[in-house]
Amino acid sequence: MSRTSTFTRPPSMKGAKDALGVLSRPGPHEVRIGDLGLVGLPGTIYTPVEGLGLPAVVLGHDWLQPTSRYVELLRHLATWGFVAAAPNTQRGPLPSTTRFSTDLLTTLDVVCGVRLGDGRISVDARHTALMGHGIGAGAAMLAAARRERLGAVVTLAPSKIAPSNIDAAKVITAPTLHLAAETDSWAPAAGHAEPIAAAGLEAGRPVQLRTLDDAGHLGFCAGRHWSSILFQNKAQPKTRKITRALVTAFLMQHLLDESRASVLTQGDVPGAPLVDPTPDGDENSEG
Repeated sequence: MSRTSTFTRPPSMKGAKDALGVLSRPGPHEVRIGDLGLVGLPGTIYTPVEGLGLPAVVLGHDWLQPTSRYVELLRHLATWGFVAAAPNTQRGPLPSTTRFSTDLLTTLDVVCGVRLGDGRISVDARHTALMGHGIGAGAAMLAAARRERLGAVVTLAPSKIAPSNIDAAKVITAPTLHLAAETDSWAPAAGHAEPIAAAGLEAGRPVQLRTLDDAGHLGFCAGRHWSSILFQNKAQPKTRKITRALVTAFLMQHLLDESRASVLTQGDVPGAPLVDPTPDGDENSEG
């Protein structure tokens, strides 16, 4: 796989601890901010200043959460050479996850089909991913089940939804990373992330589940929002830091074939052990 014109390989990393430090920090690229409203869809997009044939990821927000709470992650990915976008739709108390999944695919089609940044930025549709948090993770999975050419899927504290993202997990062919939150009282891993991941594994799909130590459901979000009271969550910089590193590494490996990222995609990582969610599996797997 050829690398993109703006992709800069991360430095050699001695181990998982070193890699967490490197990939949780911003990459080498300056960032541009865009508004998806210019193409008819409310939302935000972050890109490197320029580059052709870039990889792209589209993120689905959790219930009630504005996309502003994911700016830190989106911007971080852009500093490492990714186009990162998030539609700001289905924000009401009774969102349609089916419509949200369609919005995610529409956003992905837009970033792949439109020259961005005054024509200096383009996306290679072969190197794309979907990501989501909570119900947005469920919507991302519904969307991924409808998209054959997809390089990766990432979920953060995924919630079970209807239509079933457990059924979607059985047909998603792209490598999938699920990051569960250890102290999640809203969508506990045992009832959500674990059965979702187990469904994919039992169907023979390339699925990985990690549990982040001491993380709460909204630990992935930055900034303040009134819903933090509802979710009983405080700001968790440590959770966001390890998430930045793990997501960046996973996307680098599966969208860019970057072997140096594998130190964070194989085996246990400090603060984010691998979990085997299948009934006969051990609680933690050495990978």
